[in-house]
Amino acid sequence: MADMAAMNMNQEQFEQAIREEKPVLVDFWAPWCGYCRRIGPAYEKIGEEYADSLAVGKINIDEEPRLAGAEGIEDIPTLVLYRNGKAVDSITAPGSKAEIDRFIQEALAK
Repeated sequence: MADMAAMNMNQEQFEQAIREEKPVLVDFWAPWCGYCRRIGPAYEKIGEEYADSLAVGKINIDEEPRLAGAEGIEDIPTLVLYRNGKAVDSITAPGSKAEIDRFIQEALAK
């Protein structure tokens, strides 16, 4: 079976992922957030397209409220790019897949 494009992560998986060599893009979201669900398909595509260069994950803030708090997530959806265990950049409520693409390119360039 093919890997899900974006992996649902808990705190342990998140902490492990951000220690790996690959940068990690994380979508902080919640099931009750309509906009989060709307960008879901675009986010899955991003996961497929960037599979070689990025690990792509999703964190449900209802299931991981402490983690969301620790990462300073106030609004959702917020996408955060991590490299070497640290948040490099974030974007809240991106309007389109193109905007997510642009965010990733800029964040990876930092």
